[in-house]
Amino acid sequence: MVPALVGTVFALLLLQPPVDGELFTALADMEELLETEAVLITNLDKYVQAQEEKLMQLRQKVHEYRREHTEAARDVSAYLSNPVNAFLLTKRLTTDWRYVENLMAYEVGKEFLENVTSYRSVLKFPSDEDLNGAAVALMRLQDTYNLDTASLARGMLNGVQYSTELSAGDCFELGRQSYLNGDYYHTVLWMREAMDRLTSEVNRTATKEDVLEYLAFSTFKQGNIQTALSMTEELLELVPDHERAVSNKAYYEKELQKEAQQKILRGDDGSEEVPIDTTTKIQKEATPHVYDTNERKLYEQLCRGEQQPPIELRSQLVCRYTANTSPFLRIGPLKLEEAYLRPYIVIYHDVMSDREIERIKQYARPRFRRATVQNYKTGELEFANYRISKSAWLKDAEDEMIRTISRRVEDMTGLTMETAEELQVVNYGIGGHYEPHFDFARREERNAFKSLGTGNRIATVLFYMSDVTQGGATVFPALHLALWPRKGTAAFWFNLHASGHGDYATRHAACPVLTGTKWVSNKWIHERGQEFRRPCGLHLDHSEEEF
Repeated sequence: MVPALVGTVFALLLLQPPVDGELFTALADMEELLETEAVLITNLDKYVQAQEEKLMQLRQKVHEYRREHTEAARDVSAYLSNPVNAFLLTKRLTTDWRYVENLMAYEVGKEFLENVTSYRSVLKFPSDEDLNGAAVALMRLQDTYNLDTASLARGMLNGVQYSTELSAGDCFELGRQSYLNGDYYHTVLWMREAMDRLTSEVNRTATKEDVLEYLAFSTFKQGNIQTALSMTEELLELVPDHERAVSNKAYYEKELQKEAQQKILRGDDGSEEVPIDTTTKIQKEATPHVYDTNERKLYEQLCRGEQQPPIELRSQLVCRYTANTSPFLRIGPLKLEEAYLRPYIVIYHDVMSDREIERIKQYARPRFRRATVQNYKTGELEFANYRISKSAWLKDAEDEMIRTISRRVEDMTGLTMETAEELQVVNYGIGGHYEPHFDFARREERNAFKSLGTGNRIATVLFYMSDVTQGGATVFPALHLALWPRKGTAAFWFNLHASGHGDYATRHAACPVLTGTKWVSNKWIHERGQEFRRPCGLHLDHSEEEF
């Protein structure tokens, strides 16, 4: 019997408890997938070795039997007249052949499959949700950064080659995931790319029939019935009895007939063809998280670095050292860079050290949970596809370093930290982003922060804890402003006017991370306790028409 070559590889593992899905929401979690892959590669390699040893033994038997059989065939009578040969022939066809049968029947892979089953209880494995989330993230990056499908399939992002090329099968899977989400636009893009790659692949990773099936139906869902019919007919040439294609062909032909009939009916009074009415629009219920096309366009342009504030405004911005009102900062003033004047948005440089950053990451990693948003109607926290990241909350009482950062925020802002929220640490996942939103609660959001009892969020401090190779900017669409991550810096702005009314110009977003990893931490500062630190003025400091 083949010796057990399995060898326990659990000794290689630093055992981790199993976790839920959503690995795609933070790159910190995805790093552990490489450990999982390393263990699986080792297991697979040992399986291949066991298979090779099994085949080697079988080849040896084939060689041995063939040699003896050839020798016997030369002179059968002479061979069998030798009692030793007669014994060996009998032995080969009894005990020897039972050994060969057992060897052939032995399932080498069984033990290795059992290993994989065991690994699932101690290692991180992505779920189907993670696969779908990763695919959606690629689509988001493709749209936000205007990435060409063919270039993205070549592993090229904005002209930089980062990875190996995708196979036709990889492109097919991206298209299939888009199809599952009802995203027929991206389904068509990636199925077409899969089709193009199929023509040049020697070892096919997808089939033309499968690609055509998805491509035809998605083309139909986009309104191009004639092309969908042509693709379906091509599919039927490959697989004449394809049940779904036969049904779809009949349906497409029927729809084309209806379309032709409608054109005749619209023009049967002798006038030119009457166009379909496209002027009537049904307005869906508005929510604070749905923004119009113009803001979406601005948001994406800012993410790509194609927009910035007018030169007249930028020319007024300065950099300076500041001590604010802090006696401590008179000794070591902060480096302040103005980013915008009204609302006043600044960037502080060199306000978090590498040592502090690593310590905060160390505390945050074990506590990461998918980031939530507050439902503007109920006040409840919930997941949302417009915020893809994982976060953890750190208390001042946990570590002197966290307390030091809170005191630094107080020195930077001149505001008390007594009513501020805990330090939130965030790591963005594949294409991680947070679409345009307000940090403050608006008048209609009566349940927001009610449980805290500290009033609205008066200000935000956002620490950048990593550089980002491409993407990941914090953008303010209304201001045409983009702040680019730089490790050790912090952005600060007031969310509320001094009157207590929300400043709608502070609506901002976190752009998707194109390449690299993005770590941030933020401190949300509340109104309570700031009465004498930021008192109301005698004059209105905002336009009444905002409210």
